[in-house]
Amino acid sequence: MTTLPQSGEQALDLLRAHGDAERAKGLAEHHKVPRDYLGVATGTLGDLAQEWRQGLDLPARLALADDLWKTNIFEARIVAAKLLTQARIRPDDTAVWEMLLSWMPDFDSWAIADQVMTAAQKRLVADPSRIETVAGWTTSDDHWIKRAVMIIALPFAKQNHPSEAELAVRVRVMGWAADYVQDADWTLQKSVAGWLRDLSKHDPERVEYFLSNHARHMKPFARKEAVKFLPQQPAS
Repeated sequence: MTTLPQSGEQALDLLRAHGDAERAKGLAEHHKVPRDYLGVATGTLGDLAQEWRQGLDLPARLALADDLWKTNIFEARIVAAKLLTQARIRPDDTAVWEMLLSWMPDFDSWAIADQVMTAAQKRLVADPSRIETVAGWTTSDDHWIKRAVMIIALPFAKQNHPSEAELAVRVRVMGWAADYVQDADWTLQKSVAGWLRDLSKHDPERVEYFLSNHARHMKPFARKEAVKFLPQQPAS
């Protein structure tokens, strides 16, 4: 049993105890973002975050996540997001949602951005009306924030039997995707391709219709990814 941290500094000490200098060097070279890396294994980060999430109440987790995020250390930011990744929060007030969104202007790494949006996915599924906030991201000048739209909406591409409200979100996201593919930005193209790929497992007809109208705007790699699981691949 790991000691539950009472502050960000205590949490960092626990993370550093699991660090590895060679792994840290490899992470820095892979992510190519100038920040400190501790070299903690992914599995260990998940184990620590789960234990802390289960052992701390929500106010303590929010405070700890905020402390860890402010360090700008790679593993600390990953754990900060993991601390707030929870399907059911009672009550599901705005505190977690607002904290996750407050971190978005700091996005500069796909790994960190995706971890934060994984946590945010849970809050969006819990309250689909939050899609109104997400809609504002689609016109951002920051490609990380625009990309976050497709990541946070991934659960709505994976539902076999969406409710009327969930289907409305799916249709709305596809409208945004149609605008996104007209942008040559690699990260936006990839995010749309991944969303369509996942949707094709559950709603292939909708993906085929999308591609018949918009595939011409997509980069070859994005088209290839989008059709990966389609039973019949439409001509591009």
